[in-house]
Amino acid sequence: MSAPSLPDDVAVVIAARNEADRIAATVAAAAGLTGVGLVVVVDDGSSDATAAVAQRVGAAVMRHPGNRGKGTAMETGAEAVRLVDQREHRDHPRHLLFLDADLGDTAGHAGPLMDPVTAGTADMTIAVFAATVKLGGHGLVVGLSGAGIRRATGWQPRQPLNGQRCLTRAAFEAARPLAHGWGVETALTIDLLRQGLRITEVEVELAHRATGTGLRAQLHRAHQLTDVARALLARP
Repeated sequence: MSAPSLPDDVAVVIAARNEADRIAATVAAAAGLTGVGLVVVVDDGSSDATAAVAQRVGAAVMRHPGNRGKGTAMETGAEAVRLVDQREHRDHPRHLLFLDADLGDTAGHAGPLMDPVTAGTADMTIAVFAATVKLGGHGLVVGLSGAGIRRATGWQPRQPLNGQRCLTRAAFEAARPLAHGWGVETALTIDLLRQGLRITEVEVELAHRATGTGLRAQLHRAHQLTDVARALLARP
């Protein structure tokens, strides 16, 4: 049986790199969610003022001196939450709500992601964005991830790469070590399902920046494709 939820039973973890223009709004909106008692921002090697802005609006900030990838940033943030829980002598650890740094004010609509986890009816939730954002790519990475998850587990997620997820501390620990970089969401879903944990998709009114069609965006998608492929190869 899950422990009863407390008013500050959820910690938000935000992995961020060069998001100084949006991080303040994201942190403020996340901090205002009912049930959230802690917001941790992991600055993953930013060259702008992301860390300073996040700290100024009240987030606990961890910094990587260089870019170490999303999976590592998530683990850094979760470890920071564990240390705070330990310092506060909590009877049970906080649940973890992972949000992207570029959600801005829409992060305030992430509450439904927490509900099944705090109620004890799901071990992890995955967001399904109610409004789709037109992306510059052709869905290759999404298709690879979704097909890989289906082959590995028999389940087809609607948005397999969505990084907005809430999960119990026990579920997070069950998935460690997390996969490298952008393969983390694909691997997380497969690893938890293979262990018999419960995953629920939740439609939410969240939105983030579209990735565009320029060279930088294309390189980003290439890195995503490589990381997802690596995660799948490690999980035949």
